[in-house]
Amino acid sequence: MKRLAMAALVSLTVASPKVLAQEATTGSSDEADVRALVSQLEALKASYAQEVRRLRELDMQVQAIQARVSGKTAQMPAGQPPTATAAGPQAPAAPAAATAAAATPPAEGYASSATEAQQAKEAARRSVDDVKQQQSALFNQRLTLENSVTYARYDRKQLTLNGFLALDAIFLGNIAIENVESDSLTYNFAARWGLNPRLTLNLDVPYIARKTIYQKGGAGGSAAAIAQEETHGTGIGDVTVSANYKLFGERGWRPETVLTGAVTAPTGREPYGLDWKVIERDDDDFIRFAVPAKQPTGNGLWQANIGLSAVKSADPAILFGNIGYVRSFKRSFDDIDANPDTVNPGEVVLGDSYYFGAGIAFAFNERTSLSISFSDRMSARASTRYKNGKWMKIIGSDGNAGTLNLGVTYALTSKATFVSMLGIGLTPDAPDFSLAFKVPYML
Repeated sequence: MKRLAMAALVSLTVASPKVLAQEATTGSSDEADVRALVSQLEALKASYAQEVRRLRELDMQVQAIQARVSGKTAQMPAGQPPTATAAGPQAPAAPAAATAAAATPPAEGYASSATEAQQAKEAARRSVDDVKQQQSALFNQRLTLENSVTYARYDRKQLTLNGFLALDAIFLGNIAIENVESDSLTYNFAARWGLNPRLTLNLDVPYIARKTIYQKGGAGGSAAAIAQEETHGTGIGDVTVSANYKLFGERGWRPETVLTGAVTAPTGREPYGLDWKVIERDDDDFIRFAVPAKQPTGNGLWQANIGLSAVKSADPAILFGNIGYVRSFKRSFDDIDANPDTVNPGEVVLGDSYYFGAGIAFAFNERTSLSISFSDRMSARASTRYKNGKWMKIIGSDGNAGTLNLGVTYALTSKATFVSMLGIGLTPDAPDFSLAFKVPYML
């Protein structure tokens, strides 16, 4: 027995280093296995997030196609992501990956769940929708109410000569400098009603407050004397009713194209038949300086407008452009003469106008976008005809108003957007500058 005990003790003593070595080898192998499993888990998490995001994109594409085919948009509760039934079978469950994703923050640049993928998609689309709303219309809303305030500054100087040139070198008569400074503040209320995914009706009702300062040199026959008069005018402007029809949705290289038709009613105070204030007469009772007693708030004529606009997303930029034509219809007035001492009834028709514009917007994030654009409006000469007379073109009534526009759009909430726009006049017929602020609210 003693010999057997001694033999067992000796064998244990000899074998213990081998056991320790085996245990150390086993521990190192387990650590390597854990590192490999963690690496595989991270790769599966990234792959799973990509697949979920792809599934959501395919789901929305299929729903959009089904909406175009059926003529109806899918109505979903706010905040609820669309189901994946239309896009095919849902992603297979991955318990291990899902548990790890819930316990570990998602890798940067990836969505860890279907809800986060949907929210990211909607956030990226918000800036695009805000730009589309300003350029044409949004067709996925039932009702949008828009309040805007616009300030415009206009200043124009011109030299007037009243006399004749003697001996081809000496001017005999009066030389005067005329200056007109105008400030206008316009509040516009707009309502936009989406009838279906392709048609939107719009109503714009402006209220205008204007102040105009007239200055004329040569008062009292003296070239150094300047006469000045200030007049005001407030009231409702010309109301516009319009409709937007989506011809094509954005797909591939093709931009979203919208056709716009509008009718403007002469609800504002027309600039014809106004009461005049005589400031100065000469010795022959000739009126040297006269100004309207009140400023007009409309053009006095019915107008029709047809236009085409296009918007194309090119992440992170958004390209847009428009072109259109405005037709004015003749109208009769009791007095179309600018002479305060006479009354001459007749007809007036403004010249046809053509406008176009183009620009680009950059979506910095899901809330903010910056836009820069150029717009131009070219108008032909207006014509007048006294009663039983002939039509005559009014010299100087044509114009070319080119404007450079800089705008910033910021999403206040999920339903409200703040839009600011600075317009810089590039031609004498355009306002020197304009500043506009508007807040569309989607119900």
